[in-house]
Amino acid sequence: MIRAFLLAAVLVVVFAAPAAAHNVTAGADLRIAQTIAGAEVTLVIKGTSRVPGPLRIGVVAYERADGLQVSLEVRSLTGGHTVTGTARAAAEPAYTELRVEETGPHQLTLRAGSAVAVVPFRVLVERGSAGDFLVYGGLFAAGLLLVGGLLTGATSRRGPAMLLSAGAAAGVTVAAMVVVFEPMLPPGPPDGAAPTATAQPAGGRPFAQARMETAPARPAPGQEFTLRVDLTDGSTGRPVDDLVSHHEALAHVVVTSEDGRYFRHVHPLRTAPGRLEVRLRADRPGRYLAYAELEREDSGGQLLTGGFAVEGEPAAAAVEETVAPTLRPAAPVAGRPATIELPAEGRVRPWLGMAGHLIVRNQDGSFLGHVHEMGTAGNRLRFTFSFPRPGRYLAWAQHATDGRIVTMPFTVDVTGPGSASAG
Repeated sequence: MIRAFLLAAVLVVVFAAPAAAHNVTAGADLRIAQTIAGAEVTLVIKGTSRVPGPLRIGVVAYERADGLQVSLEVRSLTGGHTVTGTARAAAEPAYTELRVEETGPHQLTLRAGSAVAVVPFRVLVERGSAGDFLVYGGLFAAGLLLVGGLLTGATSRRGPAMLLSAGAAAGVTVAAMVVVFEPMLPPGPPDGAAPTATAQPAGGRPFAQARMETAPARPAPGQEFTLRVDLTDGSTGRPVDDLVSHHEALAHVVVTSEDGRYFRHVHPLRTAPGRLEVRLRADRPGRYLAYAELEREDSGGQLLTGGFAVEGEPAAAAVEETVAPTLRPAAPVAGRPATIELPAEGRVRPWLGMAGHLIVRNQDGSFLGHVHEMGTAGNRLRFTFSFPRPGRYLAWAQHATDGRIVTMPFTVDVTGPGSASAG
């Protein structure tokens, strides 16, 4: 009987049904870059260990953001509980503490000047596992049975005492086996996680489709305008509102003029379900190209493209100097990895989870690439990139210092595999 009980306990542990996979982690910080009120910040929502309990929110300052005051409003989408506060952007922010009453979906509204962003997130708390219940339950039962066995043995009732002692041994054995086997099992979902979809399309959700437009429809040079990106599901046509944090942002938007002299890498605000917006100012008339990098839940990362025109007389613009990177090989060959190295300006701070970013565009704008610096020692930035085909490429290397995003533009001429300079 005891052997049968032990075997059943082992089978429960080893063959327990695995929990569904989740792309959220209880206790982890959520970091979302935002371009708001003309400043570049990163919103940090610290992980929560219990509810009701504190929720700490900070705003990390990057370009033109130091001292920016941001109003915060956190609302539970389940119970409606709402709390408000303010945070001040800084390189090392003081975190504002708010109180949440329950796990599950919440909404954080940010206000800075006239800009408003709405960031959906979930309050997640680890729940006790079945393994914990078996371990502590097994040890508790073993203790009771062991005490009962000792008391029964003291009254000279050897048969029942032996049985109780064997039960205590079984409880200890079950607890020990759970300790051994539990790390092999996938963790269950935390409290507050999204429900698991019962029917998921093969290959995940379809890609999003984008419509890009400006307001006003024809911005003038030097005039501030809004670039709006409306996202719809490629299958249903409904607004896409399930973006996940991709390199610490819901979306990365790169805007360049056709000639490459204008460049912006920004992080739009979610202003409504399926709608992203960012305020920009173009300094010259002409055609502009826009690229949005994003990733939706249970789908892959994708690059969406669009464009708009700026009409009128050019406004005064500062002349942007280019840099001369060190290339290895000196004449990069299409389809082969090339190393690009540049000096960093000032102390490098992590931005968007990386030490540096390299964005590459071909001349006609049909190709855009984005790779990262992975932590070169010293004050150098080093990237590896494979240019897809021969031709001239426009490139921008970026990194963050205290209070500034440094952008270093340059061009690269790429040869074909069979050319004489390719060796």
